[in-house]
Amino acid sequence: MGRGETTRQAILDRATALASEVGLTGLTIGRLADELDLSKSGLFGHFQSKEALQFQVLEHGAADFVERVVRPALAEPRGIPRLRALFERWLAWDSALPGGCVFVAASSELDDRPGPVRDRLVELQGQWVDVLATSFRKAIERGHVAADADPDQFAQDLYGIMLSWHHRSRLLGDPAAEVRARRAFEALLAAAPPAVPRPS
Repeated sequence: MGRGETTRQAILDRATALASEVGLTGLTIGRLADELDLSKSGLFGHFQSKEALQFQVLEHGAADFVERVVRPALAEPRGIPRLRALFERWLAWDSALPGGCVFVAASSELDDRPGPVRDRLVELQGQWVDVLATSFRKAIERGHVAADADPDQFAQDLYGIMLSWHHRSRLLGDPAAEVRARRAFEALLAAAPPAVPRPS
């Protein structure tokens, strides 16, 4: 990686952290320049516009999410162990950024703002829910849960637990948020219909 690309990655690291706190709409080239003590013209050379900066923050965040959450979890055995890894790593991801998951923050501000940034966010969030649903399907294939279990419902419910954790821990400052999230996750797994043992 060249010096220019290293600088760009460092800028995007800071921009992603800042966006987790102020939202994508609050992220501007001017504000980022102040944060980094750089000139606006220098940052403009990297991103050209506020929308381009926001889009690149989503792309940067997505790449980081894959490296920190998805890829390590996919290295775990298929089925329930992988679902546990995805859940645990998402909690760690949400805790690592100063304002929590940048995608959750962006979802609340862009849900009714059409445009390419929103379109990309929708695509990324859809991919994440698909990962959860696919991982549950692998649990079915491995015989961890019944064949008639609903992967899409499970993925929606699991992501609901994650969003609730974010809300209770970030907004409400609930010290029991993590315990409650883990309890809800275990209850969701327990509610999945068990696989019927195959006759010997």
